[in-house]
Amino acid sequence: MRLGWAAVDALIWVAMLFAALWIRLDFTVDEHFLRGTAYFALAAMVGQLVVGYLVGPYSISHVLGSFEEIVELTTTTAVVGAVLFLWSLMAATPVIPRGVPVTAATLAIAAMFALRFVVRTVRSHRAMQTAAERRAVILGAGEAGRRLLRSMKYDGAGSFVPVALLDDDPSKHRLRLEGLRVRGTRADIAAVAERFEADVLVLALPNAEAATLRDLASRAADAGLDVVSLPPLKDIIGGRPTPNDLHDLDVADLLGRRPVELDTTVIAEQISGRRVLVTGAGGSIGSELCRQIARFGPSRLFMLDRDESGLQATEMTLSGHGLLDSEDLILADIRDPKALAEAFDRARPEVVFHAAALKHLPLLEAHPLEAWKSNVIGTLNVLSAAEAAGVSTFVNISTDKAANPTCVLGYSKRLAERLTADFARRATGRYVSVRFGNVLGSRGSVVHAFTAQIEMGGPITVTHPDVRRYFMLIPEACQLVLEAASIGVDGEVMVLEMGEQVKILEVANTLIRMSGRRDIDVVFTGLRPGEKLGEELFSPNEDRRQTAHPLVDSVAVPSISSQETLKTAFSTGHEAVEWMAGESGAHAPATLQARSA
Repeated sequence: MRLGWAAVDALIWVAMLFAALWIRLDFTVDEHFLRGTAYFALAAMVGQLVVGYLVGPYSISHVLGSFEEIVELTTTTAVVGAVLFLWSLMAATPVIPRGVPVTAATLAIAAMFALRFVVRTVRSHRAMQTAAERRAVILGAGEAGRRLLRSMKYDGAGSFVPVALLDDDPSKHRLRLEGLRVRGTRADIAAVAERFEADVLVLALPNAEAATLRDLASRAADAGLDVVSLPPLKDIIGGRPTPNDLHDLDVADLLGRRPVELDTTVIAEQISGRRVLVTGAGGSIGSELCRQIARFGPSRLFMLDRDESGLQATEMTLSGHGLLDSEDLILADIRDPKALAEAFDRARPEVVFHAAALKHLPLLEAHPLEAWKSNVIGTLNVLSAAEAAGVSTFVNISTDKAANPTCVLGYSKRLAERLTADFARRATGRYVSVRFGNVLGSRGSVVHAFTAQIEMGGPITVTHPDVRRYFMLIPEACQLVLEAASIGVDGEVMVLEMGEQVKILEVANTLIRMSGRRDIDVVFTGLRPGEKLGEELFSPNEDRRQTAHPLVDSVAVPSISSQETLKTAFSTGHEAVEWMAGESGAHAPATLQARSA
């Protein structure tokens, strides 16, 4: 291909030299100059080939008509034209009109450009006609959209035929990229799709927030379009998007996607080369924490859980096998202080992440004593074992339900935060809590429940049409936990920024739309005891403070005596609810008291 274009460019020089002579002589032919022009044409052919191989357009395989090829081709032709012009000036007798080489070089460059663009356009048109036709409207005319469009049209990757561009930036309206014009904004999705008979919307917005993606997915659904999207830039190899990077939108994109920038240096200083222990390592958060921690090179990573199947699953993701024969796996119950003391004495951890807890609100409303035993006394047992082992950093994983609590889960986790603050007051290490909301993909999450209900043919059950919750992806939550653990102030609660709350009804409708089913109903069952319409990350009386990370804030919590807590005992669930509510700074609702009696 390169040899072919070199020959074509050499012949263009010949044609343009004679054309320039013809123009110079007012469209007549003077035989006196024909022989000299022939010599110049031969020199131009040789010069174009030699200089072209030295400069680059014929020795490197460029994308046809690319900026790089055009620059090198211009340089080559200009050098040849300059040499011919100097020759015409130095000739003793005029062999050719002196202005002809300059005119010929200009015409040659224009002809070379034009021919390449014509061939490129024809190839692109043929590729579009022979592709596995998915007519695509591309939303996003930025750098990602430009590169994606170029790859679609010229690299032969993917099965998309771009037919129109959209962009919300008014300054880009009527802009043309690779022959396609920006036809409007997201408000014009339906009209543009109908005009160009498109069947898919391509979102060239690799850093789009979840709320933006939800809005675009809804507009696309109304227009009858499928939706594919670029992943975040950090997930694109080399940062150069291609059609192969496109994927169907999933619930993680629509609910929890957000960029998280980590100070890896600070996290590495906290973890690298140190002995780390994670409780609840078989759970959703605990297992992902283990995977994240392993990336920072701890000297040992101990994984503690009472669920042997959960431990095996975590081991599989870390080592590729589930033999359960590693000394780093600890099968123990945080309710058993003796087993914990033995485990910590053997592991001697320097950093502890406490993720073990009971978390299902309805069950804990019905069985508040279980919340007391696991979330309060269990946490106290882990704190005591950590103090005895002399840990330098202890991180308690909390929940947004601990802020202004109204349910048993919230009461118990609030007490866990207060106990952690008590150990921060008197122990030698640094003890912090990290508070965040719902995590997508965790076991028993609303997404799993809704998906199962859809698979069974419905209906989807939602407690209230206005109930709202925060959502975050498990990896993002765990990344921020590591960040918060590194910058956390002793005794305080680090609160992760969760973005905007999303209506659970919107989650249900999104999952129904993604399933392709239209026969799934949504049934409202009423708020459960202790359940809020919307969650809170901060109690009204908490003083919110910024930290060094924009997605992490902190609040101080009052400590509670661990000795007095350990001496407390209850004979009924009603007594447990009353005490936990009082110590959490709340009062148990009457409905909750009745259920726990």
